[in-house]
Amino acid sequence: MPSTRLYAKGRVTGFQRAKRNQRTNTSLVQVEGVADAKEAQWYLGKRVAYVYTAQKAIGGSKVRIIWGKVTRPHGKSGMVRAKFRQNLPPKAFGHSVRIMLYPSNI
Repeated sequence: MPSTRLYAKGRVTGFQRAKRNQRTNTSLVQVEGVADAKEAQWYLGKRVAYVYTAQKAIGGSKVRIIWGKVTRPHGKSGMVRAKFRQNLPPKAFGHSVRIMLYPSNI
């Protein structure tokens, strides 16, 4: 039986930035398989999870999650902006995130 994922894969590409400033409270995420802003529109309001492992176990688990939400598209290439409850650490750049397929607007 094939497994069914309840999330789409994405990759953290960095923070929203200008030429000299960077806005660490907004992260840029490239959603896998999304190529333009029209397709990225569907992901607005979806929850994003950055899952990582820490050295110290809390409650018997080393897995941690930082939750966020997709706020708007970024540019024309399918990139989206996401705000997380805690700002993502810079070590997250290039790492994968999970974009949950809920809440759904359809």
